[in-house]
Amino acid sequence: MRHNILYSMVFSALLTGCAGVPSKAPMTTRPQSFPPQEPVAQVQRSEALLQTLLALGVEYRNGGRAPNQGFDCSGLVAHVFREAYGIQLPHNTLAQSELGVPVSFAELEPGDLVFYNTLDRPFSHVGIYLGDSRFVHAPKSGSSVRVESLRTAYWSSRFDGARRIYPPI
Repeated sequence: MRHNILYSMVFSALLTGCAGVPSKAPMTTRPQSFPPQEPVAQVQRSEALLQTLLALGVEYRNGGRAPNQGFDCSGLVAHVFREAYGIQLPHNTLAQSELGVPVSFAELEPGDLVFYNTLDRPFSHVGIYLGDSRFVHAPKSGSSVRVESLRTAYWSSRFDGARRIYPPI
């Protein structure tokens, strides 16, 4: 059931990105420049989300970086970005927190990395934002990769920040 909901979220995001906009009066002159390739970026974010969904239910393993061996939090993030974009991220939460560009809580978009203080030190845990105030992460020993709300008291009180990492287009 959880997989169906998440697949629906990703599918909806893809459809929203492909939806048309209301018609406007035709332009009489060609624009000087075109806006950034937002649809391309949205498809790339969706690829990261699809890779994340494939990891749901994989057991936690300290130092893990692949589905067949399990994941820790930074290993999950590194795996998703390697599979979705072919780029290598460090297998270290603090190092991942220094990549990309910072985004505020209000600016979060699917595919952004969300960082938490879970071990009495900043940037000690990372997950991938899905949208709708939810994120995917590999929480701890004895658990598996799962979706949680970042608005719970536990997670919101430990939020350290977020980063947006997009591959080069």
